[in-house]
Amino acid sequence: MLQDNYVVGVDIGGTHISACIIDTKQWNIYLENVARNHVFSQGDAKTILQTWASTIRDIIATSPAPIQFIGIAMPGPFDYENGISKIQGQSKYDNLYNMDVKALLAEELGLPPTSIHFINDAAAFLQGEIFVQNLQTNKRILGITLGTGLGSAVWNQGEKAYDAALWNSPYEDCIFEEFLVTRWFIKRFKEVAGKDVTGLKDILDHHRETKEFQIIKDEYAKHLFDFMQFFAEKHAAEIFIVGGNIAKALPIFIGDRNEFERFQIYTAILGEKAAMIGAASIFN
Repeated sequence: MLQDNYVVGVDIGGTHISACIIDTKQWNIYLENVARNHVFSQGDAKTILQTWASTIRDIIATSPAPIQFIGIAMPGPFDYENGISKIQGQSKYDNLYNMDVKALLAEELGLPPTSIHFINDAAAFLQGEIFVQNLQTNKRILGITLGTGLGSAVWNQGEKAYDAALWNSPYEDCIFEEFLVTRWFIKRFKEVAGKDVTGLKDILDHHRETKEFQIIKDEYAKHLFDFMQFFAEKHAAEIFIVGGNIAKALPIFIGDRNEFERFQIYTAILGEKAAMIGAASIFN
């Protein structure tokens, strides 16, 4: 099906797009040629699509052979089969809501819509990390991504990973996502410390030794454990791979918490590259 085996793997997040060329025959990822751009995801639809298309065009220009297919890891909710965005009220991509993103992006790129395929970003991340960390001998692995949104995915041995779509599962007085993502840190630190911060990195860089950080550290650990326990019971598995920007600080939150010992937890080693590999694996 694939001429010369080269495809474009794309990872789209709440603030970025990354793309690279992947040889699906050898599963080589051309890391020296990763195109990245910041995306203002609260901008208008045309600007967002033009940023995406520009990044993809830049990487296609570096390909050693013609590109026929583009695999895109995309946050949900999203109609992955038809390429229609269902994201709304998550502080990102509101202006793409109900739009045929596949057709519009194909038009920007001058390609047929059939050349573009979407996969849930958490599923793509999980697929890529399992491949690279050589964890395929396990029966079932659960994936969590923690960043601007909450992603969840399930992988069963011999199958492709799929979106578990647990972000909006009821929790406390709201849903799990509102207690596990970047905006929770911003909101909660303001409530506890009375100070404005841009996110977790800002808190860790400037407020890590404060009593206010200890409060939100303990609260976040509880929220995360509650989610992992809910996820583990729902899918009868206790092996996790955790990724996303917040996961880089995972040891800070769970290092001294004995309750997490019931889980086997791997942290992501590839970051965005895992999602790009997972997106390209659609065509395998």
